[in-house]
Amino acid sequence: MYSIAFILAFSFYGHSQQCKNTLSGQVIDYHNKTPLEGATLFIFQNKLESRTDAKGNFSIENLCPGSYTLEVSHPECRTILMDIQVDGDTKIDVKLEHHLEELDEVKVVGNILRDKTNSAQEETLTLNTLENYSAGNLGDALKELGGVSTLNTGANIVKPAIHGLNGSRVLVLNDGVRMQDMEWGAEHAPTIDINSAGSVSVIKGASALQYGGDAIGGVIVAEQARIPSKDTLYGKTILNGVSNGRGGNIVSELTKAYASGWFVKAQGSYKIMGDHEAPDYVLSNTGVREIAASLQLGKHTFTWGWDARYSYFNTEIAILRASHIGNVDDLIRSINSGEPGVIRPFTHNLQNPRQDVTHHLGKLKFYKRFEGLGKLNLQYDFQSNRRFEYDIRRGERDNTPSIDLELTTHTLSTDFKWDTKDDLNILVGLMGRYQDNFANPDTGVRRLIPDYEKVDFGSFLIGEYRVSNQFLVDVGLRYDYNRVNAQKYYQTSRWEERGYDDEFQDFIVEDLGTQLLVNPVLDFHNVSATIGGKYVTSNRSTIKFNYALAQRGPNPSELFSDGLHHSAARIELGDLRNDSETSHKVTTTFEKDFSNWGILVEPYANWVQNFIVLEPTGVEYTVRGAFPVWEYRQTDARLLGIDFSAYSYWTEQWTTNHKFSLVKGQDVENETPLINMPAANLRNSITFSRPKWNGFEASLESQYVFRQNEAPENITVFSPEQQEDVVLEINTPPAAYHLLGFRSKIEFPISDRTKLTTSLTINNLLNTSYRDYLNRQRLFADDLGRNFILQLKLNY
Repeated sequence: MYSIAFILAFSFYGHSQQCKNTLSGQVIDYHNKTPLEGATLFIFQNKLESRTDAKGNFSIENLCPGSYTLEVSHPECRTILMDIQVDGDTKIDVKLEHHLEELDEVKVVGNILRDKTNSAQEETLTLNTLENYSAGNLGDALKELGGVSTLNTGANIVKPAIHGLNGSRVLVLNDGVRMQDMEWGAEHAPTIDINSAGSVSVIKGASALQYGGDAIGGVIVAEQARIPSKDTLYGKTILNGVSNGRGGNIVSELTKAYASGWFVKAQGSYKIMGDHEAPDYVLSNTGVREIAASLQLGKHTFTWGWDARYSYFNTEIAILRASHIGNVDDLIRSINSGEPGVIRPFTHNLQNPRQDVTHHLGKLKFYKRFEGLGKLNLQYDFQSNRRFEYDIRRGERDNTPSIDLELTTHTLSTDFKWDTKDDLNILVGLMGRYQDNFANPDTGVRRLIPDYEKVDFGSFLIGEYRVSNQFLVDVGLRYDYNRVNAQKYYQTSRWEERGYDDEFQDFIVEDLGTQLLVNPVLDFHNVSATIGGKYVTSNRSTIKFNYALAQRGPNPSELFSDGLHHSAARIELGDLRNDSETSHKVTTTFEKDFSNWGILVEPYANWVQNFIVLEPTGVEYTVRGAFPVWEYRQTDARLLGIDFSAYSYWTEQWTTNHKFSLVKGQDVENETPLINMPAANLRNSITFSRPKWNGFEASLESQYVFRQNEAPENITVFSPEQQEDVVLEINTPPAAYHLLGFRSKIEFPISDRTKLTTSLTINNLLNTSYRDYLNRQRLFADDLGRNFILQLKLNY
């Protein structure tokens, strides 16, 4: 009896002693170790809770020995879960990520996100908007943003332009990799599958120096969607049916993630379209086939991580048959007739002229956070871009490309971010790149672009200082070195005609009589800088100011082009004398959000010294006939513009959005307008939404594009048929036009994890005939007619 009582008493005493343990400690910021007040700590097993004081201290009492799961949360930090072992009184330190930029937190203004930079003009397309353009391409989606236009070659080749600038002046980053896909060509579209991106940001100008110092136009950043660190499996499938082109596409992706940070993601898409149609006729030979796939895997934890990604992209694009001219008289007839010279029955077949482009991208990235110091990133990426351009050729060479280029690029980059202080961040980085271009000589056609090797080296330093809660200042400096080593054959007559025999005699390697083998080795040293500020007032207004100095070395096309560019049906001539462009761009932003409406005004001015222009200058006769000659030259340019947007929530169901963009480009030296400047345009939309009706939404959009009244003068050419000089209206802008578009969607929940979303989009609702000044095929045919797009999206 006494033994039993003793045992029970001892057990009770031991139990009561063991369950009086205390877990205490401090919650601090991972970067600068400052205490975090107001953090909540919760133990799941006992449902015990504590909150930190002003010094970040906490205490949880009455714990038994054993293992526990501790949840730590803070209003400005990512919530974490910790496995802890309690053996007696236990003391721990908890470190949280307190920096908002690490969480990709964004500000929502209407349907636009802003999060990449502090003082630059910037906008972001969300995943929902990108999915609306799932059957289209990146350029079409970006036109949703103010100040972004496109330089088109038909409906399938769409190059983004920012504030009137495109090509090599606009950098495109795909999941942290700067795309190297021969962007210098006017008919070379970015080789990116829009369906692989989770968001796309546009930075208007060169202020984001970590991406590159030569972004005189701006930077387009396509990013992957964030993968959660939890045990989950999810995906989606999108199916689009398109009436104009009688085709469509299918997209599917699947992601598996683990709480440990491991993940794997696979994505693929396929698109097929036949001939597109204008309101009154078939646009013969304008179909497209596209296939893309990507695989990504890695492990992401708070303190370290790595990921590897491979993507494949192939597109085969038919070029409007009527745009393939045989000589200058064909071009005169096409412009004067007002309709295509070739109209055939609809077909899904892709015939010459056409392009076949394949792009491989591989990336390996590692990051490591150092407590109380900062974060290190290290990345290697590889790209291979193979481009075939097929001309209309007779006999056995019909299937032999006229242009066969292979561009291989290796890039190694690293950066380190010091962020131990709340009011000061410093980012420093280095980049090295090697590039090799091989131009196949076995095409039977004189090579437009030669073989070359290119070496790039870049370094940058960026600082961000928070003067107060309302005022933030950022500054940056970047240096880039570029060396181009080319091997090129010049016709002796062309070499002398360009005056190279006086200036570049030392480039000649071998004199073959009628032609010369030359070895130009060109070095470019470029410096870029930026300074800007952001001020947030107490009445919800934001004011930004930014000045950016940017320098861009000439691309290979601007230096070495020499011959007939078949897909463009013109002779292009580069200039070895071309030097780096220097841009001075000033931007300001005023943004004001009221209770149910807001406005955004963004004026800018860009002065560019040694601006490289490609423009028609005359006609040259070849064995195939007479073709327009387009030459590169340098001048001083000025671009002035403004972007305006506004939104209003009239009621809970009715919303309107408004956008206006205007840019004026001027050749200062010659006092003439710059070629290919976008016309002023105005977009207005009204949207009705009723979430209770299965997320029903419907919108009507109006787009009015003004006539471009400022364009270069036309040129005079000699017509062999008419045996006289005639005006070739190659620069005459088309008339203004107005388009209406409609979109609606509705959702159908299938289960707790599965949802079907259906949408209908109608472009060019009234089937309006029009031509756009920035569509290079406007000389030969009208633009697209009415187009119905039916989309089914299944999230699971």
